[in-house]
Amino acid sequence: MGVHQLQFKLELPIPIREAWDFFSHPKNLELITPPDMKFKIVSNNLSENTYAGQMIKYNLQPITGIRVTWLTEITHVNSPYYFVDEQRKGPYKIWHHEHEFISSEQGIIMIDKLTYELPLGFLGEIANWLFVRKRMDAIFEYRREQLIKLFPDKKS
Repeated sequence: MGVHQLQFKLELPIPIREAWDFFSHPKNLELITPPDMKFKIVSNNLSENTYAGQMIKYNLQPITGIRVTWLTEITHVNSPYYFVDEQRKGPYKIWHHEHEFISSEQGIIMIDKLTYELPLGFLGEIANWLFVRKRMDAIFEYRREQLIKLFPDKKS
């Protein structure tokens, strides 16, 4: 109870450098976020390259009718293998998202490790059980579908 951990894996038929170039550009997050979330980066002068200490501000609608501002910091970068974003301001008590890229025979294995905690104690746990966890699964499933479209297996 309290802190939750999720892990999502996806294999893509692209070299690790191509994966890094796509996923380390914050603007590409809009391409793989469900449209109903109305996700928009609102940071000015956003760098094309992810770096430790980078602050990225977003507006989004996690639940219909509720808009939130979310500020994340890129806290760790090991190009082209790994980066971490952590919420500094937003809807979660804790948000720690690790993005890992591992070379494979078919291209890369992308692993998202997510650790989060909702505010409001027991009420946050009820919200997680009722809809937050399901929404997370739906977001990452949408992401998986979009990435398969963006990076199709050219051998098939």
